[in-house]
Amino acid sequence: MNRRTKIVATLGPATDEPDVLEKLILAGCDVVRVNFSHGDPETHARRIRMVRAVARELDTDVAVLGDLAGPKIRIERFREARVALEPGQSFILYARDNPPPGDRTGVGVAYLGLARDVRPGSELLLDDGLMAMRVEKVAGDEIHCTVLTAGYLSDRKGLNLRGGGLSIPGLSEADAADIERAAEWQVDYLAVSFPRSAEDIEQARHLLKKAGGTAALVSKIERTEAIENLESVIEASDAVLVARGDLGVEIGEAELPGLQKRIISMSLAQNRPVITATQMMQSMVESPIPTRAEVLDVANAVIDGTDAVMLSAETAVGRHPARVIEAMARICEGAERHVQAHVPSRMLNVRAERIDQAIAMAAMITANKIPVQAIIALTESGSTAQWLSRVRSPALIVGLSPNRATLRKMRLFQHVRPLFFAPEAMAAPKLARAAVQHVREAGLIQAGDRVLMTMGDEIGVLGGTNTMKILTA
Repeated sequence: MNRRTKIVATLGPATDEPDVLEKLILAGCDVVRVNFSHGDPETHARRIRMVRAVARELDTDVAVLGDLAGPKIRIERFREARVALEPGQSFILYARDNPPPGDRTGVGVAYLGLARDVRPGSELLLDDGLMAMRVEKVAGDEIHCTVLTAGYLSDRKGLNLRGGGLSIPGLSEADAADIERAAEWQVDYLAVSFPRSAEDIEQARHLLKKAGGTAALVSKIERTEAIENLESVIEASDAVLVARGDLGVEIGEAELPGLQKRIISMSLAQNRPVITATQMMQSMVESPIPTRAEVLDVANAVIDGTDAVMLSAETAVGRHPARVIEAMARICEGAERHVQAHVPSRMLNVRAERIDQAIAMAAMITANKIPVQAIIALTESGSTAQWLSRVRSPALIVGLSPNRATLRKMRLFQHVRPLFFAPEAMAAPKLARAAVQHVREAGLIQAGDRVLMTMGDEIGVLGGTNTMKILTA
């Protein structure tokens, strides 16, 4: 596999058979996403167990990304499951406990504070922006609106305020319970949905540590408030996800392309892995091939420098889950060939305060000055491999580790190939040779290839990388 960009696939009913999941992994899935917004804890736990079991059978490691539901605002249920609305008609949203069953005149809304956050002229967007309403007046807990677009509105659809400004907290009570479960399930990454600020990320981190979890935190950028606090949100996170669905609804589709590039650029500048998500191959929920627009969308994200691209409904409920991964892999590889021709190398944007950072910086400078076929990082925590992946280089990065959790974590890092390596205790020179031989036996390098290696004097020490060597396979 020559692909640098990683692929995240969402699990769902379409992937619930072990043979389907095996095909996904063989097709190139690096990370699986378990969406806590859908399904129950028993289903989530079963899917995570199945991923780990299938990966073991294939002698590989696949990361698990748990995705918190977050405080997404939804309307309540209708008496007849859905209603048809026409432009110009009046419609009331009831922000109260125990609202009446919905009908053509109105429906309840789960967020009781909505009446405080809107005013006459506010525009509300429902069902991912397919339905729009303008607020005319607020009377107590009743929000009187005028329907702006025709269509059907059904049970439990999401609601956004154009331009943001909702005071709903970043983490719900349900999220706190899911964080405890995520720690129990030992997920590798945990996505925080709808964060407003760095404080929301830190609150999630506190709850995760309290529960004994070690997952890396991924901030999903999907609220206007997060854009306003973008630099600090990214800094507080371990990785970033460009969640184009709700973000596009809040800020408007015209602003989305520029913001996607800005989020990716800022994430890379802060050395954070970044995932681009939402409707990247949406037509392949049904179609066996992507549209040309989808091909260009995925390729554009790759050219922008994203670490990973994500599939949602395409794999969770789609008809061709493995085929869509194969198609996305081909698109990524095609885009990467052109990236190498015209995109300058990124340099590690950090003032090295740790020895492993300094070694990673020196390794990437060296790799861009002299021809090497691979960079081999012996790493306990995966940190050195992450630093190495932040700089664009033609050389493959091989992350060797005896720690399975570290191998899974490295599956998200651009151009890093994790490889299990658990050598017996030996002196550094023999260890280096054993590592090179191990990578050669895996078929990643050939005899005579020049490789650059980073390692530590003491095996098993976190953050202990302090040596760089140039060797010949």
